[in-house]
Amino acid sequence: MNVEHILASKGREVRTIRPDASIEEALHRLRTERIGSLVVSGNGTDLVGILSDRDILDAIADHGTDVLGGSVGGVMTKKVFTCSRDDRVSAIMALMTDRRIRHVPVVEKDGRLCGMISIGDVVKQRLEEIESEANALREYVTSAM
Repeated sequence: MNVEHILASKGREVRTIRPDASIEEALHRLRTERIGSLVVSGNGTDLVGILSDRDILDAIADHGTDVLGGSVGGVMTKKVFTCSRDDRVSAIMALMTDRRIRHVPVVEKDGRLCGMISIGDVVKQRLEEIESEANALREYVTSAM
C-alpha cells in the first residue's frame, strides 16, 4: 500500500501558515481546526518548514510565554521529513517511529505540497489492512469446512 491510497481516501488538503504569522495565531488555528501541525509556506505550495504543537510547547518552555507574539518562522522545524505519493506506507510508518514525528508532508517531484499524512492516518490504514486480512482468512476457513 502506498501514500496515494491514504490521500485518495482522506483528501489532499494541506493546512499552511506563513512564516511571518504569530505563534499565537498558529496556536489558535491548531486548536480551532483540531490539528497537530501546520506546514509553513510563504505561498501555500512551497515547503519552508513545519510547526507542531510540540514546537510551540518547547519554545514556551525555553523562553516563556513572550514567544506567543513571535513569528512562526522563529520556532518552526526547518528540517522537514517528507514523502511522495508513491512511497510505501510501511516506510513512512518506520520514518515516523524512528524520527519520533507525527506528521509528514507529501510533496511532488518538483517539491510542491500535495498532501499531508499523520500517524493517525497510517495507523488507520494499517488497521484496515489487518481487518481485511482477517476477513479473508475467516472466509477461507469457512469455505474449507
